[in-house]
This record gives sequence, structure tokens and C-alpha cells, in this order.
Amino acid sequence: MHDELTAVDIRKMQEEIDYRETELRPKLIEDVQVARGFGDLSENFEYKAAKQAKNKNESRIRYLKRMIASAVVIEAKSQADEAGLFDRVTLFMEDENEEEVITLVTTLRQNPMKGLISKESPVGQAVLGHKVGDRVYVKIGEGGYWAQIRAIEKGADDDSMEISPF
Repeated sequence: MHDELTAVDIRKMQEEIDYRETELRPKLIEDVQVARGFGDLSENFEYKAAKQAKNKNESRIRYLKRMIASAVVIEAKSQADEAGLFDRVTLFMEDENEEEVITLVTTLRQNPMKGLISKESPVGQAVLGHKVGDRVYVKIGEGGYWAQIRAIEKGADDDSMEISPF
């Protein structure tokens, strides 16, 4: 499976890898060595915590490298009147009779709590490529709901959105 990511996504992941390998890794290795000197390793909480932090860092590095290796680089382009990547879209949720504003992003930058919705999510798939006034069906499992696109504010991959720390 390939993740569709932008060149900015790739650059941000590489920057995080560089930071984790050159700055964070040496500090975490030193923390493990210092904690090891505190005595009996079977009852040494500092040692266990330091090892856990070091292992978490190594896991994140491996994850980011795999993401880069398997990524398909895409461009954020869409017609002027269509909902596209990095655009802010105002949706009217018919069942709830309320509006919601979302920004369509790559999977790597999604954060639903901040309204950053992956283009691969059910909402993202329903909205992507549609125009103001279009009524779209958001399919969720066996059911779903209808939403109407009320506004589209064109956006850009401006480097302001961080990658997810998951």
C-alpha cells in the first residue's frame, strides 16, 4: 500500500528523522546509560523509562522511513471551483442542521479535532472534486449521511500544518 503524500510531507518527515537521529537519539542513549548506573536493573524505574523512550524514538524513525520509502508523491492541484487538497470547505450537515468547516489534507496531517480531515476519509472522499452547491453522500459502513457544500476557500500546502505524531 502506498500513501499519497506531498513533497512538503516528505520534507517534514525527513526533517523529523534528522532531528531524531542526530539530536534526540544521542540524548536518549545517554539517559539509558546514566539510568543504568542507578543500580539493580530489575527495580530501576528510571532505566525502564529511559529504555522505553529510546525504543519509542527508534520506532518513530523506522515508521517515518517506511512512509517515505512507500510514498507516492502527489501535487495539491484542483480546479478553481472544486474542493481539493488543503482547501477549507464549509459543509451543511443535513441530518444535524448545522455547518462544519473542514480542511482537506493528506493522511499524514490529519487531525479531526482541528478540522483537518484526510482526503482518504469518508468525508474527504465524498467532498474531494465537488463544487459549491453539490450535495454529497458520506458513506459510513452500511449507512451514511448527506451534506451540502456551502463554500470552498482555496488553500495551499503552506508548511503551516504539522505532521501527525501518531
